[in-house]
Amino acid sequence: MIPRKPDWRLVALWAAALGLSFVTRTWTLVTDARQAGFITGWPEALTLEGSSHAVIFALLPAIYWAHRRWPLMGHARNLAVHALGSVVFCVAHVVAMVALRMVLYPLVVGRAYTYGALLDRLLYEYGKDVVTYAILSASTIAFAQFLVRREEAKPPEPPPPPPAQPLERFAVRKRGKEILLAVGDIAWIEAAGNYAVLHVGGQTYEVRSSLTKLEAELDPRRFVRVHKSYMVNIAHVREVEPWMSGDWRIRMDDGAEVSLSRRYRDRFEAVAPVKA
Repeated sequence: MIPRKPDWRLVALWAAALGLSFVTRTWTLVTDARQAGFITGWPEALTLEGSSHAVIFALLPAIYWAHRRWPLMGHARNLAVHALGSVVFCVAHVVAMVALRMVLYPLVVGRAYTYGALLDRLLYEYGKDVVTYAILSASTIAFAQFLVRREEAKPPEPPPPPPAQPLERFAVRKRGKEILLAVGDIAWIEAAGNYAVLHVGGQTYEVRSSLTKLEAELDPRRFVRVHKSYMVNIAHVREVEPWMSGDWRIRMDDGAEVSLSRRYRDRFEAVAPVKA
């Protein structure tokens, strides 16, 4: 599963990748323009490519959200969802990019920015953006797997001893009210910084706790850690299927998909053996 909370390692990876793309594409734009007999100076080239890359960087959280909600390695219909997503990405990219250029051109280039016929330009841009969306999607998965592999290179922590009296209820606050949740109703739990997010019947509730602390408080016969950021209630697991690089994907009865990493597979199989 694609990370939910911000990871500064991912920010650094994307900044490096998009920074390299920005430099090379700006250089190529100026070089090609000169060879074709056009005059495109560095200020204009930097504005053109800078606006495009800035918008792409700003759209990355939306792409991560789409991959968490509809993972490419999940159901076949997710491919159709991402095909439609590439159209939405293109429209958002073009609209925001043109708006930036209309503001920056008079300041940097010294003249107004003209875009031309919108429909024709959108069709032209989509031909490029569909490839960009595919590259961003592949990079999203690759970066996530790279960071997971680095985490799994560390020796796994042993599971905590079972609690003498496992928690049976959670008192959570939502919209100014105290709500009592039965532990058995919690489908899965997700780490989010200093909080844990409880997923209950399609609703989410936050409690101030780490997954490690909750793991030591919950019944290990019902709740099992499957990833450094996720814990599942075995009673709410619908199916498990191979994913990539030795990992598995757990599909919950609320439709969510959670990664079962190799590092935690022994814990999962201790209570729910996976047969290949």
